[in-house]
Amino acid sequence: MHGGDGDEQTSRGIAWQALGVVSTKWGLRILEEIHGGHHRFRELHRAVDGISYKMLTQTLRELETHALVSRYDHRTANPRVDYHLTEAGTALVHTIHELCTWSRTHLNDLLTAPIHHPGH
Repeated sequence: MHGGDGDEQTSRGIAWQALGVVSTKWGLRILEEIHGGHHRFRELHRAVDGISYKMLTQTLRELETHALVSRYDHRTANPRVDYHLTEAGTALVHTIHELCTWSRTHLNDLLTAPIHHPGH
């Protein structure tokens, strides 16, 4: 195996894992809210309509695990934790915005393309 091939496979695997987290019901919405300036847990909970505390906590942990979000505990008498996008998280949000631009540019082609069902 060529050295670059292993790197390519590793980077694709990491990309698929990150996209798996982001493509959940809440992942991208939370990233967008953090990108938009909501950094505290309660702010995020109010901004992401319909999410439970448990699901917000779980999704934030998954985003942290994949190095898309960083968590900062101020360690004050009144608990205060802030969430910020990492460099990778910011780059991913920008990439998703580019994908949205691509879809708007090609919307007519995408809407009129025949639906293909593999194996049929």
